[in-house]
Amino acid sequence: MSSVSRSNSLTDSSRACRKLSCVWLVLLGATTFLLPSESASPPAKEWQAPASETAKKNPVAASQNSIHDGEKIYLKRCAGCHGKTGAGDGPDAADLGIQAAKFSDSRLKRESDGALFWKITTGKKPMPGYGARLSPTDRWTVINYLRTLHQ
Repeated sequence: MSSVSRSNSLTDSSRACRKLSCVWLVLLGATTFLLPSESASPPAKEWQAPASETAKKNPVAASQNSIHDGEKIYLKRCAGCHGKTGAGDGPDAADLGIQAAKFSDSRLKRESDGALFWKITTGKKPMPGYGARLSPTDRWTVINYLRTLHQ
């Protein structure tokens, strides 16, 4: 075998190895990219009230007085995170680490009064529960006010 053909043979062999190495690196990179990392968290579960709570009806009529009372409570207790208009853009929202609920969201509009009452009562971090902070009547009036936002 001549030195030229041996050199071409080595060059061809070296090119093939480089191509194979590149293919393996691409496959390894793609596999690493596509596999979930250990720190990846599962998708957040939707926050749903128990069926028994969802079925509860609001005992406070949505009158001008209850809506007005609900607005006062909302502006004092809720607007810091949820915003004055319920857009989830209150001055404290940036510090939450999550998006505060937007009351214009169609999913929230479909929630029953009972479900909203349960959520306000129990809370879910970072939102505190208001069961011991607001009377049941106050929580129901806040819901009456929420129903007026973004109609």
